[in-house]
Amino acid sequence: MFQPISIFIGLRYSRSRSRTGFVSFITFFSIVGILLGVTSLITVVSVMNGFEGELKKRILGIVPHVVINDVDKVQSFYAANENNTQAKALSNTSPSWQPLRQGLLEFPHVLHVSPFLESEALIQSPSGLQGVLMQGIEPIYEQNNIINQDMVIGSLNSLSDQPYTIVVGQSLARQLKVTLGDEVRLVLPNKSVFTPMGRIPVQRVFTIGGIFNVGSQVDESMVYVSNKYGAKLLRRKGDGIDKLRLYLDDAFHANTVVKQLLLAQQAPNNKQTPVMPQHHLANTLPQEITFSVWSESQGVLFSAVNMEKNMMWLMLSLIVAVAAFNIVSALVMVVIDKQGEIAILQTLGFTRAGVVKIFITQGMVNGLWGIILGSVFGVLLTLNLNSIITMLGVNLLGVGVQHLPVELVLSDVFTIVLSALAMSFIATLYPAYKASTTLPAEVLRNE
Repeated sequence: MFQPISIFIGLRYSRSRSRTGFVSFITFFSIVGILLGVTSLITVVSVMNGFEGELKKRILGIVPHVVINDVDKVQSFYAANENNTQAKALSNTSPSWQPLRQGLLEFPHVLHVSPFLESEALIQSPSGLQGVLMQGIEPIYEQNNIINQDMVIGSLNSLSDQPYTIVVGQSLARQLKVTLGDEVRLVLPNKSVFTPMGRIPVQRVFTIGGIFNVGSQVDESMVYVSNKYGAKLLRRKGDGIDKLRLYLDDAFHANTVVKQLLLAQQAPNNKQTPVMPQHHLANTLPQEITFSVWSESQGVLFSAVNMEKNMMWLMLSLIVAVAAFNIVSALVMVVIDKQGEIAILQTLGFTRAGVVKIFITQGMVNGLWGIILGSVFGVLLTLNLNSIITMLGVNLLGVGVQHLPVELVLSDVFTIVLSALAMSFIATLYPAYKASTTLPAEVLRNE
């Protein structure tokens, strides 16, 4: 024998065919319960990961992860910094936000920085009127924006190629019954001009140069124009840019990046080591600018999704726990059935620890069968979930073609497997302890 005697006997007991039918049924039920619980956990958690990923892609792909406000007030900051010759040169030859943008690109986790302006607006067509958020952008800095990647018709570059062009979402285009090349009127209710008829809101006719479809509420609430013409509507000088948006490698690093930005902003006052010594533009930031993060507007939604994911995990874990603790019933019956053999082993010098190991081994074998089969079925079901739904003709959302977002994360699978193993191990402890307390004299007296 190449394995310890306790493990050898435990494996023999687990393969034994001499158990009563009821004990075999309880054992089978516990294995199937663990199998179904692990399969359900892997599948549901993968679907929840997929939904969370889609939210991050469709909402956080558009919503700026970090916004730098009031960048139009920093014209003199870098130019006045005598020790910052590169920033001074930039401020003399480019817009006021350009030196700041160059410095922000050097911070950890920052992938892209793009300038923009925004204002509430009304968009009107012959068929309807809708309130929207107008953003003025420079298309050259938005090539990595999800809007540019999800254009249905037209191009984001049309904003700079053609005067007074606007890009709208597909849902908004349907509501207004407009398409590429149609004209719409953009009205800014917060800005007004004097006319012979009195004060009226600023307004201008724009031509639709592109339609995008991100697949979120942004499709009906956001429109894009060139910052040049947005500045004219807002009666601003120059390019009108007053904000910078930062896109990070992970939106959940936003608070970390803001802390670094605040340290850089305070650097001239506290004499601390610069945050980014490799690039002096990032060592200090103007005191005039302020920061906001995506969680201020979208944090509640993601907190709700995360709480729902945790609750689903908890409920399905309870299914696995119930199935795992069926092992207790099966093992207790086995202990009662094997009392004579346990007593003989003890009279031959077998220790109580050895008896405990026998029944822990037997219980863990049953648990392992359920966990291994559940993991295999769970992974296969997750990878083929959409194909199975299509084959069965099931439409879970009740609209259009059904396609569930699925993201199988190996770390989640390992966590589920380890949790199920821990539950199975805990379930074996009581029966194994009861077996070890068997008194040989009492059991063998009537043999």
